[in-house]
Amino acid sequence: MKTLNKVILIGRLTKDPELRFTPANGVAVTTFTLAVDRPFLNQKGEREADFIPVVVWRKLAETCANNLKKGRLVGVSGRLQVRSYDTPGGQRRWVTEVVADEVQFLDRPKSEQDSGLGDANEGIEDIDFDFNFDENIGEEGDDVPF
Repeated sequence: MKTLNKVILIGRLTKDPELRFTPANGVAVTTFTLAVDRPFLNQKGEREADFIPVVVWRKLAETCANNLKKGRLVGVSGRLQVRSYDTPGGQRRWVTEVVADEVQFLDRPKSEQDSGLGDANEGIEDIDFDFNFDENIGEEGDDVPF
């Protein structure tokens, strides 16, 4: 039996990434949180977001830590992971996070001089990811294209 666990997200970093190294063998691990807009407005007409923790390992972890900052727009693909641990007080805590295989930088740094990337971002266009979903989709009588 085959299984599938694939997550693809586009969102903005809520704060600068945190780079650490595992104590046992010194493997790089970076964590950050993505704010991902929901594709609909709430009852007040406002857009809400989900805040999703992301974990990146090894060389990609170092690349993310060195080049990403709060507010940057990124695309992440990976797998969803749920794990648990016990606190010193004996309580069980559950963590749900995305373990990223790929991270794509989808915008330019606010200041290219500060990023050290210089010409690496040349040719990247600003991308508008403000999707406009039809709120009437799925109502009775609508034609479904499949």
